[in-house]
Amino acid sequence: MKKEVLDYVVEQTHALMNAASCSREAKEAAQAWLDAVGTENETEQTKKYVAELEADIVTVDALIGLAESETGAKIFGAEKAKEVAAHGKEIKAAGAVYCDCPACAAVEKILAKKDEMLA
Repeated sequence: MKKEVLDYVVEQTHALMNAASCSREAKEAAQAWLDAVGTENETEQTKKYVAELEADIVTVDALIGLAESETGAKIFGAEKAKEVAAHGKEIKAAGAVYCDCPACAAVEKILAKKDEMLA
């Protein structure tokens, strides 16, 4: 992996790990990848990391669906769930494909470099 790609992905990986919305699984995959950088395990961990990120990123449609559900009301609270749903609809109308929370935003940036990471 080219140094500039590596540096960018490392930076975004730290942003992901520091995001309150980052799942435990994504944090663990991120740390495993960081630990493997520069070792014989880097390629294998890169594949695992990319797979975890692809599984974890939330589409804007899924965000809206969650926010409009009973589960979303329990997670966010009834009023906040309405705000999240409205925000999801707003960003979708603007062309967003994915949730724009800090974790998903970092994942989207990392996955944009997927081909270069796996090359």
